[in-house]
Amino acid sequence: MPWTTLCVPSDYKPCFDLDYTEWGHRSQFFGAQPSKAGILPDILFPPTKYLEKRGAIAYLNLQYFIFAPFLASTDQPLLHYTAYPLTAHNTFGMKVRCRHFFSVPDTASLQRLMQDPDFHAIRRQFPDFLVLGAGSNMLFTADIDGVVLQVAMEEMEVLRETSDEVFFRAGAGIAWHTLVSMAIRQNWGGIENLSCIPGSVGAAPVQNIGAYGVEVSSVIEAVQAYDMWTDQLVTIGHADCAFGYRESFFKKEGKGRYIITAVDFRFCKQPRLQLDYGSIREELARQQITQPTIADISNVVCAIRASKLPSPADIGNAGSFFKNPVIGAELFHAMQHSYPAMPYHISGGSYKVPAGWLIEQAGWKGYREGDAGCHAKQALVLVNYGNASGQELLALSNKIQASVQAQFGIVLEREVLVFPPEVGQ
Repeated sequence: MPWTTLCVPSDYKPCFDLDYTEWGHRSQFFGAQPSKAGILPDILFPPTKYLEKRGAIAYLNLQYFIFAPFLASTDQPLLHYTAYPLTAHNTFGMKVRCRHFFSVPDTASLQRLMQDPDFHAIRRQFPDFLVLGAGSNMLFTADIDGVVLQVAMEEMEVLRETSDEVFFRAGAGIAWHTLVSMAIRQNWGGIENLSCIPGSVGAAPVQNIGAYGVEVSSVIEAVQAYDMWTDQLVTIGHADCAFGYRESFFKKEGKGRYIITAVDFRFCKQPRLQLDYGSIREELARQQITQPTIADISNVVCAIRASKLPSPADIGNAGSFFKNPVIGAELFHAMQHSYPAMPYHISGGSYKVPAGWLIEQAGWKGYREGDAGCHAKQALVLVNYGNASGQELLALSNKIQASVQAQFGIVLEREVLVFPPEVGQ
C-alpha cells in the first residue's frame, strides 16, 4: 500500500513523520488532497479539538503516525498508528507500545477494516490481537507485537419506549459513567449503583460489571457485535450472554470471536432503588437524605468509591484486582470459627467473602515493593506508584495469591485481564 509522508505544521505541534493512507478505497482527504509540499491544509487538520475528541491528542509526537480515513459518509476517520504508546490507554499507566493501533468510529468502518486485504496481511504477519476499550481492567506486561483495535463507537439511540421502560442503545466506545450520567438526567433507573466505574460501555457486558448490589446484566437487553468468524453484524440476546459473577459468554465461548459495537439497555421510568448493599444507607443518613432519588444514589456511590478507591488520575490502578471468592458452607463455617468478625455476603447457597479482607488478613495491605504495591486504604487494589512494570505488578499479584491460598485455602482469581496472556491462559 503506498504511503505519502507528511509533516504537521509547526504552529500546531512539533513536526513528525506522518504517513497517510486510505483503507478500502481511494477518496479525497476531507474533501481535498494533501498539498504537494507535504503540509496538511489548516482547514483539513484541526488536531487539538478533533484528536482530543477521538482520544488521541497525547500522541502527536509519535515517530510514526498513520492517519487512515474512511470517508464514506462521515467526517469520523478510522485512525491507524504504528509504534503506538498505550500509556494513556490503560489506567495502570504501563509504558508499553503496540506495533499497530486502529481506532474505529463506527460499525461501517469496522466492517470495511475487517474485510480489507491489507489489514488481513497485517493480522497474518502479527497475530497478537486485542480489542481495547478504556483499558481500565487491563494489565499490560510487555509491548504488543501485533494489533490493538480500539472501539470508538459513540452513538446513543432510544430504540423504543413503554409506559414503564425505555430501551436504549449505547455505542461501545462511550465512557461508562457518561452513560450513567445521561440515564440519571433522564430519570431512567437501573445503573445508578454502578456510578463512577471506570471503563467503556462495550467492556461492561464482557466483565458483567457490578457494584453495591447491582450487576449490569440486570439491565442489558442485548449486545450488538461483529462476528469475526462470519464477518457479520449480530445481535446476542440476554439469555445467550450467559452472565455470571464477573463472567459472560464473551469471556468464555465467545472469547476472540466477537467485537462488541453497542449494548442495548432496558431502563425503568419508575426507578426501584437498591439501598441495602454496602454503606449506601449510612451515607444517605449522614447526608440527611430521607427520600433519595437516583441522582442521590449516584452521588453517594461516587462519594463512597472516592473514599475507598484511589483515582487512576492520581495513582495507576485498575480498581479491584481480584474477584471476591465464593466459597461453600463447609469452608465458610470453618473460617467463621477462626475469624468471627469475617465479613460475608450470602449468594444463593454459597458465601461471598471480600477478597480485600482476605488480602488484608494475610498482611499485604499497604505493602510496597519498588513502585508496585498494595494500596494502603484498600487491599484489593494493586497500584503503580510511578514506574512499576506490568511484570512487577503481576509478580506481586502472584505472591498475594499464594499467601492467601496458604492461609485460607482459597485461590483468588484475578479480575484484571493480563495481556499479552500468560502461557496456558
